[in-house]
Amino acid sequence: MKLTATDQKNTSSCSQTIVQALAWANRTIEAIDARILLQHALQVNHAFLLTHAEDKLTAIQIKQFSNLVNQRADGMPVAYLTGQREFYDLIFKVTPAVLVPRPETELLVELALETITENRPYSVLDLGTGSGAIAITIAKHRPQANVVAVDLSNDAVSIAQRNAHNLGTKNVCVIQSNWFEQLDADAKFDLIVANPPYVAENDPHLQQGDLRFEPPLALSTADNGLSCIRHIIANAATFMIDGGRLLLEHGHDQSADCRQLLEASGFQRIKAHRDLAGIDRVCDSYYFV
Repeated sequence: MKLTATDQKNTSSCSQTIVQALAWANRTIEAIDARILLQHALQVNHAFLLTHAEDKLTAIQIKQFSNLVNQRADGMPVAYLTGQREFYDLIFKVTPAVLVPRPETELLVELALETITENRPYSVLDLGTGSGAIAITIAKHRPQANVVAVDLSNDAVSIAQRNAHNLGTKNVCVIQSNWFEQLDADAKFDLIVANPPYVAENDPHLQQGDLRFEPPLALSTADNGLSCIRHIIANAATFMIDGGRLLLEHGHDQSADCRQLLEASGFQRIKAHRDLAGIDRVCDSYYFV
């Protein structure tokens, strides 16, 4: 429910303290969202809100906060309103040009980090990097790894490059590429990771909630959501070392399809990994020459 002009006027006259402003916002949006948005409006942390609950807000602060709450009530993702998102243990800049990093994708990173030993160089390719969350997190935790991150969107490439710079990861190279197209023909990787678009183009969820505001190119694809997955699996082996590993995030109902596609392309030791909700989320496989 969007807050009316009367609601906002009442907020200006009544919700003058931090605790009152949060109580007002909680009428229409989730409490955690309200807290994050107020922290953003005031440029403070959670501890400040707790220890200054009775501090009065200025009229400008109240107006800014109420505008943020209204946008969130309309479905705008919190990450776009604040311009950042925490992923794994890092903070990433995000805009509507990139998908908001999601907690379930941390499983992909955890599996990748298990693969990469810390005492030797390791070559990693991240396909469809978006904000760079996967590639940069891997690079940050495995500084001897050489990570190449690609994305079709020039805007996404710019954001990923900025995140890599802000987070001090010099072992990441972000390039514009339609999947494998701009890679050197003889490039070989120990590990390929991907969180590609996997929502079907006609999925009604695309017109609901936060998804309405995220880039369609990063969310949905043809072939009932399997087009990008099919393309990656069909071409990945060409760019893998003998015994290389492919980690592929997919939709909640695509695990069996991924397995069949991997088997048809000669991948072995195929395994499904479940996310925290108990849903098959990552398909894990190896390729042997």
